[in-house]
Amino acid sequence: MTVVDDIAEAEDAPGGGVQPRQLIVSVYGLYARRQGGWLSVASVVRLMADLGVDAQAVRSSISRLKRRGLLVAEKRRGAAGYTLSPAAHDILSEGDARIFGRRRATLGDGWLVVVFSVPETVREKRYRLRSELTRLGFGTVAPGVWIAPGHLESEAAEVLERLELTANAEVFRGQHVAFGEPAHNIARWWDLAALDQLYAEFLDRYRPVEQRSTGDPRAAFADYVEMVTRWRRLPYADPGLPLELLPADWKGLRAQDLFARLREKLAAPADDHVTEALR
Repeated sequence: MTVVDDIAEAEDAPGGGVQPRQLIVSVYGLYARRQGGWLSVASVVRLMADLGVDAQAVRSSISRLKRRGLLVAEKRRGAAGYTLSPAAHDILSEGDARIFGRRRATLGDGWLVVVFSVPETVREKRYRLRSELTRLGFGTVAPGVWIAPGHLESEAAEVLERLELTANAEVFRGQHVAFGEPAHNIARWWDLAALDQLYAEFLDRYRPVEQRSTGDPRAAFADYVEMVTRWRRLPYADPGLPLELLPADWKGLRAQDLFARLREKLAAPADDHVTEALR
């Protein structure tokens, strides 16, 4: 698993929770960058306790993130802590645009098609390319032929360059001009039923949160970090497909609106809690 995978992934843990390392990534992404990317171990343990994660699980998760190249051990003012690696900073910045500034494609944006043939001698790179195109939200037309809304052009090019596979791939951008109904094709290239289910689960879990008072900053912090952690896989699974091609009752719109409302409601009291906890 790459650093990219560790940041973008938000696996459910047994019992319906999220993995501690995913919560730690959210804490670093939301709050550590304001502190120069660094948090003391003691601070992370305190904040994670508010999320229901014990100290042993925190230290184990931090060690794993360190091995993955996401966190770097660093002492400041005599305190042990960890800072985000340069690669992690870059990936989190890219994630901000995807998670908090989602773009919805239109038919006028056209389509991006990536065609690749990676030899067996570097099959590990082929696996990584497929993994990262999936992470970006590409659909599969056929083996070696992947498609996405046109606005993902720069992100796809960056992946190919980073994996040093530009000699093994071609990237095209254009319009669908003939044969097959685009709405039918979308349902073949992306698993819309699975996406719809993910959005439904998000709505069911967080509609009750919208009704709660924000009088307790600690509770707001716990709700906010967990919500962002669960949400962030969705903008990667769904690349912002054109609404004209999606089912009329597409739950993604309602889920996105709920995320925006909860962010507006919870972010400020969550910030207050973190400011107090880091003193």
